[in-house]
Amino acid sequence: MGKAHTGPSPVDRRKTGSEHHLICDVRGTPLKVITTAADIGDVTQTLALVDGIPPVAGRPGRPRRRPQALLGDKGYDFDPHRRELRKRRVLPVISRRVAPNIEGLGKLRCVVEQTFVLLHQFKRLAVR
Repeated sequence: MGKAHTGPSPVDRRKTGSEHHLICDVRGTPLKVITTAADIGDVTQTLALVDGIPPVAGRPGRPRRRPQALLGDKGYDFDPHRRELRKRRVLPVISRRVAPNIEGLGKLRCVVEQTFVLLHQFKRLAVR
């Protein structure tokens, strides 16, 4: 696992590192985590995260396998991914790079950042 998931750090070019990509629900429960090399962009892992969500039970009936909507900041603004998400019947709620931010999206995106903090704080994900 070591070398395949490490790459040049964007901060210090001499050191290798890894990056965590996370998808979680509205309450901050992690649904899927992927570790890649530090030089891999977040947008490249979007579809792998959505496709990798396991069945989530909790309500009567068949467990859900995909989210209704995917929230993302301007770093996820990539039209081919938007089309692929729509094919999977997932509504992309992503700010456009050239447009003003979507009102209130930062408050919702904060849930993902808080989940990262909790996972790193309790050593659930190794920090390199």
